[in-house]
Amino acid sequence: MKLQLASGRREDYLKEVLPVIQFSAPEIQKEIIRIESMAATKEERAKIAFELVRDKIRHSFDIQGEQVTINAGETLEKGEGICFAKAHLLATLLRGMGIPAGFCYQRVLKKGTIGSGYALHGLNAVYLDGPGWFRVDPRGNKPGVDSQFSIKEEKLAYPIREEWGEVDYPNVFTEPLPSVIASMRESENCAALFDNRPEALEG
Repeated sequence: MKLQLASGRREDYLKEVLPVIQFSAPEIQKEIIRIESMAATKEERAKIAFELVRDKIRHSFDIQGEQVTINAGETLEKGEGICFAKAHLLATLLRGMGIPAGFCYQRVLKKGTIGSGYALHGLNAVYLDGPGWFRVDPRGNKPGVDSQFSIKEEKLAYPIREEWGEVDYPNVFTEPLPSVIASMRESENCAALFDNRPEALEG
């Protein structure tokens, strides 16, 4: 897939988006320092950050969690979040290390059947010198889901089934979608958020 950048300015993918993407926060800075101490190159650091968010931050729907985390800092602190929150955290860590990162979305079936309806799923795009932009999905693996940090060939969480109405959007946004943030803020708990998630891109 040819990705469509919302901005041709790479620096727009390095900015804080307060309060959701705040890499100057002390808890985020502490994690960035730890990651940077473990690897010398941006590719290695990006992979470590990806695997941290994928594996150490539990997906709230998987664990039947109740709290809705939105901002990167609270997602890291609580150790859980849905796909959107995990994408917020990964982008924050990467941007804080000088690695451009954006926000991508897919339209997927909520429960694997057309009757269950659709919801947006959030993931990230990352820029590295050499390979350029590529997508990764820090959703978190489970039986049937095997997402990996892969530059040459995408290894995302979900195969998109266009014949079932699912959509793989090529957009790489500089900020999380306002409709996504609104759905998270307006949901009392994760059970409500499961139903409140946007079904498609705005417009």
